[in-house]
Amino acid sequence: MARTRLTPERENELYTAVLDLLGEVGYEALTMDAVAARTRSSKATLYRQWGSKAELVVRALRNNKPVHLAEVDTGSLRGDFQAVLALSDDCQMEKNSALLRGLSHAVHTNPDLFQALRDLLIEPEMTGLAKLLQRAVDRGEVRPDNPALSYVPHMMIGAFAARELIEERPVDRQFLIDYAESVVFPALGV
Repeated sequence: MARTRLTPERENELYTAVLDLLGEVGYEALTMDAVAARTRSSKATLYRQWGSKAELVVRALRNNKPVHLAEVDTGSLRGDFQAVLALSDDCQMEKNSALLRGLSHAVHTNPDLFQALRDLLIEPEMTGLAKLLQRAVDRGEVRPDNPALSYVPHMMIGAFAARELIEERPVDRQFLIDYAESVVFPALGV
């Protein structure tokens, strides 16, 4: 069955409701019935539009990202990194971190959620980061044979996980800037 096109406003309204519910009840307890009730829509419409709870949740998360990494090009790696961070505020970062932490538990028992996260969120982010880093290589900022290049995603994901575990504090912009200046850029020779 063909998907009817929702207006961008209606789609944003639905995504906001999904993320609010996700934050309130978690992935396991989130139901299409609850989303339908919260958004004054039918469950059939939701399934027709998104196919599954997993796809709806991940698309809502993807929609919530203010920028796609591949689109940022300031002319320098440091500038690109700062531009990406400038587009999100600490409050939103904390909320997103909490949502992703909640989903990290749910992926172990929901292969459809894991696949949707890989396809719709993780892979596009990795592709965007690879393009951002390739531009730095093309500009001569980073040597193409630098072994740290392939570990930048691991470093960034590690920063998010470690801050919570070690300091019991959410990641914020200042932490990420300090982390990049202290760890990522030196590893890349920037």
